[in-house]
Amino acid sequence: MIHARGLTKRYGTRTAVDGIDFTVEPGRVTGFLGPNGAGKSTTMRMIVGLDRPTAGTVTVGGHPYRSSAAPLREVGVLLDAKAVHSGRTAYKHLLAMGATHGIGKERVREVIGMTGLESVAGKRVKGFSLGMGQRLGIAAALLGDPGILILDEPVNGLDPEGVRWVRTLVRGLAAEGRTVLLSSHLMSEMAQTADQLIVLGRGRILEDAPVGDVISRTNGTTVRVRTNDLGRLAALVAGDGVTVNREADGSATLSGVTPERIGDSAAAAGLPIYELTVVSGSLEDAYLTLTADEVEYRSTAAEEIAR
Repeated sequence: MIHARGLTKRYGTRTAVDGIDFTVEPGRVTGFLGPNGAGKSTTMRMIVGLDRPTAGTVTVGGHPYRSSAAPLREVGVLLDAKAVHSGRTAYKHLLAMGATHGIGKERVREVIGMTGLESVAGKRVKGFSLGMGQRLGIAAALLGDPGILILDEPVNGLDPEGVRWVRTLVRGLAAEGRTVLLSSHLMSEMAQTADQLIVLGRGRILEDAPVGDVISRTNGTTVRVRTNDLGRLAALVAGDGVTVNREADGSATLSGVTPERIGDSAAAAGLPIYELTVVSGSLEDAYLTLTADEVEYRSTAAEEIAR
């Protein structure tokens, strides 16, 4: 478990992280989202003791990361896949890391196999592609078989097979009861991978909730309905905030009304319903709505297109 209370980081007059509270629970994948400059990287660096908080506290497994006697065995971290001695081979890099914690060759070979690095394990890291570097970073995070994983953009540079592999891996680790904090800018992938979301904007938490709740709360509920008398149905469910939009295929989309109310009203009136489907917005739509006023870097071209 990762537990933060009042976590704050200031650099001079600039506040990068502004008194945030959150808990990352075991047994689920928690997605960590936010625009560039939102404070995600700073928060992750404070979690693992690379930056000291200006105020507040953050613990991993019930204590500060810096006090851990065997950090590799408690927390696996991928913050910068390039932070590797480029002259070493992948195997020797992992072997050197393992030596600091009494982790031997058997476990090194095991994580090499888990991450698909067998064919390049004897090659120098400086010749690695971006994707292979990411796999090596994940192998290093897994080396101590930790109960907590913190992965920053782990699918960066991976091909579709690699992206699916990371998704399967992290969900499997969470299913084993481990704590997984995952940062990514790929909304479609996060929607398939994460159970819980923490969304930051300018150092503050904008949302901390299950993925489905974030999407439904932000985008609202829309229901697609098909019946033989849309006008009658619209009259049955009419009310403040209820909108009905007819579609070209003969169906209608209703917002501001629950599917339960639609179904109950139609049943009471003897009106047949041929389709009643809740239409969920995308995580990308919800994320862009949440962070619309929190983007620090915005191009003028993008603003013109949005208009």
